[in-house]
Amino acid sequence: MPTPVLSPASPTPLSPRADPLASSFATSYAGVVAFIAVVTEGSFARAADRLGIGRSAVSRSVQKLEDQLNVRLFVRTTRSTSLTREGDLFYANCHTGVDRIVQAVEEMRDLREGPPRGHLRISSSVGFGRRVVAPLLADFRAAYPEVSLDLLLDDKPSDFTSDRVDIAFRNGRMEDAQIIAKQIIPMQMLVCASPGYRAARGLPATVDELSQHQCINFRFASGRIFEWEFKVDGQVRKYTPPARLTYNDADLVLQAVLDGQGIAQMAGYLICDALRSGALVPCLAQHAPDDRGHYICYLSRQHLPSRMRVFIDFMTNRIRAADLQCLTDLGAGG
Repeated sequence: MPTPVLSPASPTPLSPRADPLASSFATSYAGVVAFIAVVTEGSFARAADRLGIGRSAVSRSVQKLEDQLNVRLFVRTTRSTSLTREGDLFYANCHTGVDRIVQAVEEMRDLREGPPRGHLRISSSVGFGRRVVAPLLADFRAAYPEVSLDLLLDDKPSDFTSDRVDIAFRNGRMEDAQIIAKQIIPMQMLVCASPGYRAARGLPATVDELSQHQCINFRFASGRIFEWEFKVDGQVRKYTPPARLTYNDADLVLQAVLDGQGIAQMAGYLICDALRSGALVPCLAQHAPDDRGHYICYLSRQHLPSRMRVFIDFMTNRIRAADLQCLTDLGAGG
């Protein structure tokens, strides 16, 4: 304790080495809490009600604390309970710290069990974050106004620790065993072109015919070019076409295809509306690869704050309801 505890037998301060509370705080904490409760409530009975335990348990905890301190903290009569001089000094020294501990415990309980509040830092790939995640954030904030959000868009996967990310949206096939990855929807990949491109150049009927077309590639943040993937005769076939246009932004790839500048393999969430409206036409749907996945990821299932739990549930339900599955509309298997 910052201020020495006085012995009832002598005004001489106790030596720090003789302070039993400092050397055995783990076993004394219940006694300190009981002591604070008795002082603030004014009686052992009301303290017991406040703590949700029996009056005898409060009395035993205080008695044990007095034995450890070798001081008498209360003067008890049949009609009243009052602090001794030593009890008054002990209360002045320790109640602020105990109050802070109790407050911290209550705040942690509120974060898990109370109304969702606090801050969430979320990461996503640029395309999925811009088109799928960001449009849903206003509705989430309306439902949970005490939760503040920070959305980080980056095609390079964020590091949960160094980037201080709470929740991440990731695409593809998950290989990181250190995180919890919950698939929201399948990630379907399909080659598309504009009606104008089809009229001018036709569409490839086989994967081998791709070399005869104007292909548009996507470059990851790492610098690697995205490999187009197909399923031919039951086997996975990967292909990186020569391209006259390459972008590191999925929306720019889509816009170039819509403008008739070439063809590209893109994710279903990006192209489903354009396919339904006729702004894009599919090709090689019979060779669409097995679905990958769009995942919502976090570090642990245990002790999730309520703000994280409601965000995960909200985004999962809303994204699944958004009907982003393009191959189903085409009658093709994923």
